[in-house]
Amino acid sequence: MRAFIFPGQGSQAVGMGSALSAASPHAREVFQEVDEALGQKLSKLMAEGPEDQLTLTANAQPAIMANAIAVLRVLEKEAGLSLADKADFVAGHSLGEYSALCAAGAIDLATTAKLLRTRGEAMQAAVPVGVGAMAALLGVDVEKAQAIADAAAEGQVCTVANDNDPSQVVISGHREAIERAIGMAKEMGAKRALLLPVSAPFHCPLMQPAADAMAEALGGVAIQGALVPLYANVTAAPAGDPELIRALLVEQVTGMVRWRESVLAMQAAGVTSFVELGGKVLGGMVKRIAADAAVISVVSMDDIEALAKTL
Repeated sequence: MRAFIFPGQGSQAVGMGSALSAASPHAREVFQEVDEALGQKLSKLMAEGPEDQLTLTANAQPAIMANAIAVLRVLEKEAGLSLADKADFVAGHSLGEYSALCAAGAIDLATTAKLLRTRGEAMQAAVPVGVGAMAALLGVDVEKAQAIADAAAEGQVCTVANDNDPSQVVISGHREAIERAIGMAKEMGAKRALLLPVSAPFHCPLMQPAADAMAEALGGVAIQGALVPLYANVTAAPAGDPELIRALLVEQVTGMVRWRESVLAMQAAGVTSFVELGGKVLGGMVKRIAADAAVISVVSMDDIEALAKTL
């Protein structure tokens, strides 16, 4: 069995999608559709920068999604492969869940782009700049990371945001609490703790205003049944029903990204092969979670051609 997986924030880079766009009219169509949906030349920003503008959450989220869907569109149109035929499940890391749902036909491309623009803006606006922070704890499991977060909280928000793999857990919350956690992490068993260059404390209770905004935005959106089930971030379990998907996308804004558990659950369900579309971040995580799984990351035309030969 096979899962198609989609990367989250941090996968953006100036130049993303440029070579694929130059090589394929189908990729260009995706970028053009996203540009039109947003009323912005996002594809130009992706191709040329500046980097600080591309990194803004409201731009990075739809850009990463557009890049992943462009890869899929080329795979489907030029290699003649269908996700519904070649994938048993889809999953995405944080915003990648929207890419996965778009890929699986649950939400159309233009709507997905608009939702991610709203999500990015709402997440940025939820907490004043400087009030929140995130940190990566390396060399600890999720239980140890939560113990560090609990010890550092001192009445503030400090909690696990991303359970990425057995050796990397991300915490999120008030800046002071995150800085305390970094200070005590080594003596509590972490190999390293480092502040992340993010503009807001994602996936923690401080994001509740953004969750409210997404509940309103998603309430007016048509969600179809997914062609293949989505392994959801907040449950690490499959979801296909449109109303369940809608609820999980709202919960995801403040909830923990249970990526390690999701990969293990997919493996337990029979998945032996993971295909990452539009990035090269999740592949490494998957290998650290499920060492015997086959993993391929697909970004370029060469990657697409190589994958097409194996499917």
